[in-house]
Amino acid sequence: MSRASWVLTAAWVLLVGGYVLAALTQRNSPRLTAFGDVVQCLVALFACVGLFANSFVSEHRTRLFWTLLGLGCAAWLIGQSIWTYFEVVLHQDAPNPFIGDVILFLHPVPMIGALALKPHDRRDDLNVHTGYLDFSLLLVWWVYLYLFVVIPWQYIAPDVLRYGWSYDHLAAVENITLASGFAFLMRRSKGAWREVYSHLFAASLLYAVGSYITNRAIDRLDYYTGSPFDLPLVASFVWFGTAGVLAYRLRPAREAVSTPHSETRQWPALLAMTAVFSIPLMALWSLWMSRDFAGVRSFRVGVTQVALLVVALLITLRQRLVDQDRLRLLAASRESLENLKHFQAQMVQAEKLVSLGQLAAGAAHEINNPLTGILGYSDLLVDDPSLGERQRAIATKIRTLSRRIKTLVTNLLSFARRVPSEKAELDLNLVIGSALHLSNLDLRSDHIEVVTHFAADLPAVRGDANQVLQVFFNLISNAVDALEEVGGGKLTITAARNDDRILIDFSDTGPGIKSPQQVFDPFFTTKPVGKGTGLGLSICYGILQEHGGLIRCFNRPEGGATFMVEFPIAQDNIYLPDEPVTSDSQSA
Repeated sequence: MSRASWVLTAAWVLLVGGYVLAALTQRNSPRLTAFGDVVQCLVALFACVGLFANSFVSEHRTRLFWTLLGLGCAAWLIGQSIWTYFEVVLHQDAPNPFIGDVILFLHPVPMIGALALKPHDRRDDLNVHTGYLDFSLLLVWWVYLYLFVVIPWQYIAPDVLRYGWSYDHLAAVENITLASGFAFLMRRSKGAWREVYSHLFAASLLYAVGSYITNRAIDRLDYYTGSPFDLPLVASFVWFGTAGVLAYRLRPAREAVSTPHSETRQWPALLAMTAVFSIPLMALWSLWMSRDFAGVRSFRVGVTQVALLVVALLITLRQRLVDQDRLRLLAASRESLENLKHFQAQMVQAEKLVSLGQLAAGAAHEINNPLTGILGYSDLLVDDPSLGERQRAIATKIRTLSRRIKTLVTNLLSFARRVPSEKAELDLNLVIGSALHLSNLDLRSDHIEVVTHFAADLPAVRGDANQVLQVFFNLISNAVDALEEVGGGKLTITAARNDDRILIDFSDTGPGIKSPQQVFDPFFTTKPVGKGTGLGLSICYGILQEHGGLIRCFNRPEGGATFMVEFPIAQDNIYLPDEPVTSDSQSA
C-alpha cells in the first residue's frame, strides 16, 4: 500500500470507526461531548489538509478550485470550533440560535463558486474574471436569503421554532445545490477527473443528508454531541479529505471538452441571473402576500434594497468586464482578419514570383537560341579576313555584347532553375560577380554606385552555387531598394578572410533597418504591399544555416545598414596565404 492509502485507511478507521464505536456504546456525558467535538474538528481539519494539498499546482483554475473547496471546509471548522468552545471550554450547551450558524450556513458558498471554474476543462479561453463576479453574486444572494428568511426570527421577532425550521430547509437547499453541481461536473468529465468528482459528489450528498438530520435533531431537542446523528457529518468530511488525497495522488490532467464553450458557461451565469431576479420578487411577495409581522416585512424590504444596491454594483462591474472582453475579442478578430488578408496577399505575391520565375526561365531559353546564332555569326565576321578594320571593330563589339548577354542569360537560368542542392567548391568572388550581373537588370537609378573590395585568392567554400547566388542577389536587391528610397547612394561589398571563415559585408548608405531583430522572420517586410513578400531574408537565413554559415545585420552609426555573411572555408583549403587586396568600382 502507498503512503496515501495508509493515510486514508487510518482516517477512516480511527476517526469514523472510533466515532461510530463511541456513539453506539457511550451515553451522553461531558466526556462523550468533548470527544465528539474534538473528533469533528479533526475530521474538518483532515478535509482542509486534503483539499489544500492540491492548491500548489501550476494551473491557475485548478489551484483556485481546490483553494475554494478548502476554504469552505475551513469555514465549517471555524463554526465547529466556536461550538466546541461553548461545550468544552465553557462547559455549557451551545445556544440556540447559535452564534456561528451564519458561518455554518455560508461555508458551502465558496465550494459552489468553485464549481464554475471547471478545472477539468483544458481550454484557456474560460473567462475566470466573469466567474468571480458570478460567484460574488451568488454569495450576496445566499447572504440575502439568510437575512431574508432566517434572521427575522432571530432578532426582529424571535421565534426559535420558526428560526430552526427556516434555517434547516434553507441550508438543505444550499447543500443540495452543491451536490447537484458536483453531479453535473461528474457527468461532463471523464477519466481521473470523473473519479475525483464522484468522491466530491458523494461527500457533499452525505453532508447534505447529515446536516439536515443534525439540524432537525437540534430543533427537536434530541441532539447531543457524540450521538449517532453526527455520523454522516463525520463521514462526509473524511470523504472530502479522501477526495483531496486521491486528487493529489492522481494529479488528473485537464481534458479536451467537446461541449461548446457557451453551453459549459451557461449554467453558472443562469444561476447568478436567477438569483438576481429573485431578489425583487421576494420583496414583492413579502409586501403583498406575506402574513408575517409588519416589522418582519419592513426588515425584509430594507434588506432587499441594500441587496439590490450591492447586486447593481456587481452587475455593473460584470457588464464592464464583459464589454472589455468583447472589445478584446473584436480587436483580436480584426487583427486576425488583417493578418489573413496580409497572408493572402503574400501568397498571391509568392505565386506571382513563381510564375515570373517560370516565365523568366522560358524567356531566357527563347533568347538563348537566337543569341547562339548571333555569337556564331559574329565569330565568323571577326575571323573573316575580307573585312575592313571598321567592320571588324563593329563585329568585335557585337561579339562582346552578345557574350555579355549570354552571361546574363546563363545566370538567369541558373537562378530560376529548381534543382536539388549539390554542394561543390565555390569561388565566392565569381558568385558575387554573377549576382552583380543579374542585379544590373534591376539597377534602375543612375545615382546608385556599387563599390567592391574583394580579397585576391580567397579560399574556396563548399556550397550550392544556385542557393549562394540567391543569397547574394537578395542582399544586393534589398540594398538597391533601400538606396532608391533616399534617391541614390553607395553599396559597398567587401569580401575578406578571417581565420577559417570568409566574411562578406554588404553596406549601403540607405535609411537603415527599422527592426533589425525581425528582418529574418518569415513574412516580415517593411516594403509596401505588393513589393515584398517578407520571405527573401528568411530564405537567406535558412540557406546560410544549411551551409554552416551565419548572417547578421545592424545599422551603422554613420547611417545605412550592413548585412554580414559568413561562410566556413572548405577543409581542403585551410591555409594562410598572403592576401593582397584589390579594389574595383562600377557605376550603376
